[in-house]
Amino acid sequence: MDTSTLTREQLEERLVALHRASLELVQEISPEVLMERIATLALEQVGARYCAVGILDEDGSLAKFIPIGMTPEEVRRIAHPPRGKGLIGELVQSRQAIRVADIRSHPRSVGFPAHHPPMTSFLGVPIRIGEEQLGQIYLTDKLNAAEFTADDQAVIEMLASYAAVALSNARLVQKLTEREAALLRRNENLGLLNEMATTLASAVGVDLTLDRALGQIMDYLKLEVGEIYLRQDDGQHFQLVLHRGTPAEPLWLKDEFQAGEGFVGQAVARSQPKLLDLDELRREPSLNGYLINHAVLQSSIRKVVCLPLNGPSGIFGVLCVASSDKDPFDELEMQFLSAISFWLGTAVENMRLNVQQRRLAVLEERERIGMDLHDGVIQDIYAVGLTLEHARLLLDDDPAATRQRIDQAISDLNSTIRDIRAYILDLRPRKLHEENLMDGLRRLVAEFRANTLLEVNLSGLPQEELRIPAAAALALFHICQEALANIAKHARARHVSMNLWTTSERVLLEISDDGRGFDTAKTQLSLGHGLANMQTRAHNAGGDLEVTSEPGRGTTILVWLPLINP
Repeated sequence: MDTSTLTREQLEERLVALHRASLELVQEISPEVLMERIATLALEQVGARYCAVGILDEDGSLAKFIPIGMTPEEVRRIAHPPRGKGLIGELVQSRQAIRVADIRSHPRSVGFPAHHPPMTSFLGVPIRIGEEQLGQIYLTDKLNAAEFTADDQAVIEMLASYAAVALSNARLVQKLTEREAALLRRNENLGLLNEMATTLASAVGVDLTLDRALGQIMDYLKLEVGEIYLRQDDGQHFQLVLHRGTPAEPLWLKDEFQAGEGFVGQAVARSQPKLLDLDELRREPSLNGYLINHAVLQSSIRKVVCLPLNGPSGIFGVLCVASSDKDPFDELEMQFLSAISFWLGTAVENMRLNVQQRRLAVLEERERIGMDLHDGVIQDIYAVGLTLEHARLLLDDDPAATRQRIDQAISDLNSTIRDIRAYILDLRPRKLHEENLMDGLRRLVAEFRANTLLEVNLSGLPQEELRIPAAAALALFHICQEALANIAKHARARHVSMNLWTTSERVLLEISDDGRGFDTAKTQLSLGHGLANMQTRAHNAGGDLEVTSEPGRGTTILVWLPLINP
């Protein structure tokens, strides 16, 4: 090919061939493959020895550079890739093509790096779409001619137009692919968060819950090591409670830290995640003020991150995880780990509060039982002791009175035994098993008779005629249980009657006793746990409870519940 201008027919033929070849460019979605195909096509169209395509990043700097015409060995030998200076830098800032016969004669020429092949003629064309420059096409050393022609420039400018569309499409596809991948990761993250929510909601204990949660995190993110430190009762120290992974040794030289001490303590003091690059630490051993374990430094682990477990009322612990991946813990993973650490902190706090509440409830119940026993059973036993002492004094002088006192003591002891059995009956949890409501009530009545020796009358229709929903039946069973316990402890009754029946819309249960009763105008339901519990159960089941009582004339409890579950 010579340097003379092509005929019109030759130029049209070349442009038609270029058009056909360029139509295939828009089908390629990989930017790297697309750049190589553009360079190869440009090389063929104008007959050059070397060609390269450069792509700019969002800041306008040269991001990628793919050469054609040199062997891989020649490319590797070049001291460094282009840095965007000289003619390349000129073309990056230009809207027009640059065509010169000798690169060295151009005022912007800065020469070539070491081991770069010599080049003479040059043709550079920007790849633009609208006002934005996406990259450039560089051609050097025109074959069979001293320099590139105007026709060559026209052909490459046409190719650059096709390349701009193809690169824009490839970028769009790449962004969509990256966005789709990010959405997929977020959906996977949400899936794990959902699994962890189930784990944390199970409330099977702090240790087991944390072990399950840490295992899920490590399996999902493919982490080598995971550790959890929890705040101790003094509020100042954070103790290692869980370690998973390889190496078997903990990440740190200590298993307990204060705020600000070591890497764990810094995460606590700053209340934010801390990322440690072990490759940097290996290069600068003097930085091991972080107290990293020497076995960890000798392993393949590259990054460690510590995240505070923040609960609603402060930091309850620290989560430490480690990875040997080259680029672990990107922004999305850090956001994910931060969300998990907050969940864990909240879960730990809730579980500890639940434990404290249960302990408080046990202490309150023990205090109540102690007071009841002191005011009732213990005083009764003390009275029996006084009766027996009196009987001992009368033993020689009045045998008849002595026998009377002993009989009275025996009767009082039997009464006290019944009271103790009533307490045991009240403390023992009972359930409505695979029996219907009437059978369950009969069982309660039988136990009540055996423990109190009171007369109880139970009446009601068979279960198959009552048509009572399961939820209502269970509520009535517990209300009856509570009522009988109150009668045994407080009523001093001799007779109890119970009646169960239904209307078209309700099921009703009436429990009456002939005990000492009380003044309802002076006694609020909330003051007695038994009455308040019964009323709460009735309201929860969609019904209500009414208490009628007078001092010395007994008490009647009437409860009704809907036959349709609320």
